[in-house]
Amino acid sequence: MSVLAIIPAAGTGIRMGGATPKQFLSLEGAPIFVHTLRKFAASDAIDDIILGVRPEDMDRASKAMAGEQFAKNVRLIAGGPSRQETVARCLDEAPPETDVVVVHDAVRPFVELAMIRRVVDAARRDGAVILAIPSVDTVKKVERQTITGTIPRERIVLAQTPQAFRFSILRQAFDRALAEGYYGTDESSLVEREGHNVTALMGSDRNIKITKPSDLPLARLFIAQERERIQSHA
Repeated sequence: MSVLAIIPAAGTGIRMGGATPKQFLSLEGAPIFVHTLRKFAASDAIDDIILGVRPEDMDRASKAMAGEQFAKNVRLIAGGPSRQETVARCLDEAPPETDVVVVHDAVRPFVELAMIRRVVDAARRDGAVILAIPSVDTVKKVERQTITGTIPRERIVLAQTPQAFRFSILRQAFDRALAEGYYGTDESSLVEREGHNVTALMGSDRNIKITKPSDLPLARLFIAQERERIQSHA
């Protein structure tokens, strides 16, 4: 049995405000998604990796990976018009021996190897798991700019990736969503619709999703800290 990592990278990155999709923005010499792939290729919990990109970005992604010597095989496939459809296409390409699927945002390059291992182990045990961090802000419900209620902060977590699932559970959830025309904001939301319990493990404030220009200085700081850590252990 094996573990497949799916890295959807088919977004347009409109919140970055530029013509270049955010996953292709350079971060200290390499596109953001390449930094993410390096983490998963280095994980001993992962056997196979599929990167899903927009059809028009296939050549760009292939060239960006050409100089990399990943320790794992990384397959590149054309994604769909939405994240959900991209992940679905990647699922269709899963090796037959796959028992656990890990889905991770291409623009979260600071995931730790220990986190990947934790979600894989938990998915084998519980069937479905995500990383999440507590909300430090008060959360309000609004309707047309009017506050309609306050949600107790202790009941709120902010979802992160990686999210990991037994293959059979995720496949069933995607098939049902497709049949019913349902689109969720993450993989967990599809699994929740099926009535499966999803375990939330503690994530990290460093596991940021790079989505807007103000995220880039922090990302460069994290890259510098990672390199210092590697050099100090060399």
